[in-house]
Amino acid sequence: MNKLSLLSASDVQATLCEWLVVKRKAAKLSRAKLAQLSTVPASTIKKFETTQQISFRQFILLWQSLDELAHLKSLTKKQDANEIPASIDEVLR
Repeated sequence: MNKLSLLSASDVQATLCEWLVVKRKAAKLSRAKLAQLSTVPASTIKKFETTQQISFRQFILLWQSLDELAHLKSLTKKQDANEIPASIDEVLR
């Protein structure tokens, strides 16, 4: 699936990390408290928040502690091909 995208993997990693940091702070959770809830070590959470690097399993554990897994799973639902532009021309229209 090689569709045109202006996003890089790093952009998405940074956005997901930022989203989880906002959720953590909105829940008034310290990294230590989130570590207790998620079983992800606080040092790993700190590393994730500064470098956006984490294992997929640990990402899921953090997500599960801050939001419903159903929201994450919903990203895998097949989208209507008409919703995503396939070219620059479609974007410009």
